[in-house]
This record gives sequence, structure tokens and C-alpha cells, in this order.
Amino acid sequence: MDELARMKALTPARIGVSRSGTRPLTSELLTFRWDHASSVDAVQSEVSSSLLAEMGWLIADSRAETKDMYLKRPQLGRVLKPDSMQELLAKCQQAPQVQIVVSDGLSANSIEANMRDLYPALLDSLRLRGLSAGTTIYVNRGRVGCMDAIGDLLNPECLVLLIGERPGLVTAESLSAYMCYKPRTGRTDSDRMVISNIHRGGTPAMEAGAYIGGMLEEILKQQTSGIDFK
Repeated sequence: MDELARMKALTPARIGVSRSGTRPLTSELLTFRWDHASSVDAVQSEVSSSLLAEMGWLIADSRAETKDMYLKRPQLGRVLKPDSMQELLAKCQQAPQVQIVVSDGLSANSIEANMRDLYPALLDSLRLRGLSAGTTIYVNRGRVGCMDAIGDLLNPECLVLLIGERPGLVTAESLSAYMCYKPRTGRTDSDRMVISNIHRGGTPAMEAGAYIGGMLEEILKQQTSGIDFK
């Protein structure tokens, strides 16, 4: 195997794609356009009502009422609508040991592709470690900062947010898991931990669910997360 072929076998990145004169090969151009269209679809799409019903999550809305508003005004994805806040207070367990939150974020496709494997694996991992989870919440058009808003409402000991990543040309189905000890307003990225690239070409969803449970157990033991985590 020559050196270029060896490198191409080790990465999904576009290397050594070749050209015909000054233009890309037709096959490479079509592949690029397909992957780009998939990324756009992932951002613009919504998680299906059938999946949400199947999972049985409590549904909340951020203050970004449309996808366009979500993309142009990121701060609206970090806070919840007043009626959703009232519903969470009425229906969710207060002060759970672990609070699970799911959001489409920038890729609804990542929720569709991964959650049927990841979510049960995470629940099993928590049970095996003797950890209890509160009422799982799904946030429409949420940003990472919504975990602080939910922390203010429900006072969990720790929270994990499973959210769609910004899609790229390698995959439009990648998911991230953000974890924080006692999330509250005023927390910053340095207070959080993240496992990214959860998808079939990265960390498999089932494996990720088990690993997240272990991380949450350690966060609870150390009573900290982010840069203070050892």
C-alpha cells in the first residue's frame, strides 16, 4: 500500500481527492455536495414526533421559537419559555441525583441516529452504579447553556445534556454529552465536561452511554466537574 492510500485508510477527511485540470473530479464534487446537503438538512430538520413519543421524554421549548431565530440569536436557546419552566416545576422530580436532558441542538439527525442505543445504555449504566435519574427532558432548539437554566429550576446534583453537534462534511449525525456538577446560572464552559463525536464512525452510541454513566459517577464522587476534575 502506498503512503497516500495508507493515509486515506486512516481518516475520513478529504485528502488526495485529485483534480481534472483546474476542477475537482465529478465524483468528488458530487460527494461533497451530497455531504453538504446532509449537513444543511441536519441543522434545519426537527426530531420526529414518533421518536419523542417512543422515548416518553417531557418536552420543553427554548425561547427560540423558530429554527431561524435559533441560528441568529443563540442566547434564546439557552433559556426556556415561561410555560415550559412552569411545566418542569410541576412535573419533574426536584433535586435528582442525575438529571438527563436531550436537545436537537444543531443536528436533529444525531438524535434520530443515536438515541435509541445511547439512552437505554446510559440508564443501564446509571442503575449498575446505583445512581438515580430524575425526569428526562427534551428541549426543542436548545443550546448548551440551557443546562444552567434547568439547573436553576430543578437543583440536580449533576446534569448531562445530550445534544446534536454542528454537522460537518464527515458526518451529520454526531452527538455530544455535556456534563456539569450542580449546574446553575453563571457556570461557564470551564465548569463543564464533554464527550464529543458520538456516532457510528466515532464513539458508538451504546459504548458512549456506558462511558457517560462512569463519568457521572466520578463527578458525583469528586463533587466537581470541568477544569477542577481530577
